[in-house]
Amino acid sequence: MANSSNSINHAPAAAGSSVLLIDAAGPPATALLMALIDRDITVYQVQAIADAWILITAHRPQVVLLTIRSGQDEGYEFCRQMRQIPQTASIPILFVGPGENKHDRLRAFEAGGVDFISTPYWPEEVLARVQLHLSSAPNRLRPPDANPPAIAQRGYAPLLANLQKTLHQQTLKLQAQNVQLQREIHERQEIETALRQAQQKSEQLLLNILPEAIVTQLKQCQGSLAERFDEATVLFADIVNFTPIAAQCTPLELVNLLNQIFSEFDRLADSYQLEKIKTIGDAYMAVGGVPVPQADHEIAVADMALAMQAAIRQITPVGEMPLQLRIGINTGSVIAGVIGIKKFSYDLWGDTVNVASRMESQGQPDKIQVTEATYSRLRDQFRFAAAQELEIKGKGLMRTYYLLGRL
Repeated sequence: MANSSNSINHAPAAAGSSVLLIDAAGPPATALLMALIDRDITVYQVQAIADAWILITAHRPQVVLLTIRSGQDEGYEFCRQMRQIPQTASIPILFVGPGENKHDRLRAFEAGGVDFISTPYWPEEVLARVQLHLSSAPNRLRPPDANPPAIAQRGYAPLLANLQKTLHQQTLKLQAQNVQLQREIHERQEIETALRQAQQKSEQLLLNILPEAIVTQLKQCQGSLAERFDEATVLFADIVNFTPIAAQCTPLELVNLLNQIFSEFDRLADSYQLEKIKTIGDAYMAVGGVPVPQADHEIAVADMALAMQAAIRQITPVGEMPLQLRIGINTGSVIAGVIGIKKFSYDLWGDTVNVASRMESQGQPDKIQVTEATYSRLRDQFRFAAAQELEIKGKGLMRTYYLLGRL
């Protein structure tokens, strides 16, 4: 059996002839290899001509079978170099390749080949030709010198030059491949960075529309998303006399005014960890305890209502009419969620929401009107004044209170 070490394979050495097979492959080559081994011929086998130089220097085979391919010059150059070195000039080189091209056959003999075997070939015929050349080889049965001085001094020059050329070409090829690889890695990193930034931007835009907890849930499921919250405090606020104020403004001035007011309210909602639900015209809606439950949601909403009153007083009014708010608050259970498939909006539903809206719409300018449910939870921390009894549709008379400030 032939042993393998890196790209050089050879049969166990026999006391006799030796043959080097260069770039031999396929079933015929395997059959030829086994036939040579069966006849006690030492066979060396390599795939690359660069490896052949190393093996020839070390073992000095008596016959070389060189496989060539049409249009490639390396095999012919190898043969010419063999003929230029005294220690290898007498080694017969048998070319193996396509025989239909007369030019290739002639080049083989011009380069110094002693025979040309056309493919496909019969292994028995090639074996006979090899044995013929082995029988006439002048150095048969003579092992190579341990330290051949001619090769060491002069004969190595072409061998080393060819090796250096091959190594240099391989180095340049590896360097080019490394540059290409680094470029591809850099381009891939840039693409990944751009994708990550686009994803972050998309998520930030989504977070500007929906609460973070709802965004996380939407990523995990499709369709409607709703949940009941037993404890929540809802706030509605609108600008008093907004219609006459709007009449005194240009469209751009009105939008800038609303943006200034609602942006400040958004900052307050973040500060008190409340959830802004939406704005409708000049009305602002927020909630505490939704979508993340909050133990002191009613306190946070009350504090925000007082802060909203203080904030709007700091905004420069348009014209001669002062800016005032009418605020309503209620506490109870709500349904919260996202519905639809386009233009998502997180919203609240339920009796608690309706009553909070009535507290605002039926309240007084510059007042914070709360229901008894909210009052009962806040009376130990805040000051109140009795307000009025209101007729609420579907609820009847309801006692309400005005939130004045902290105790």
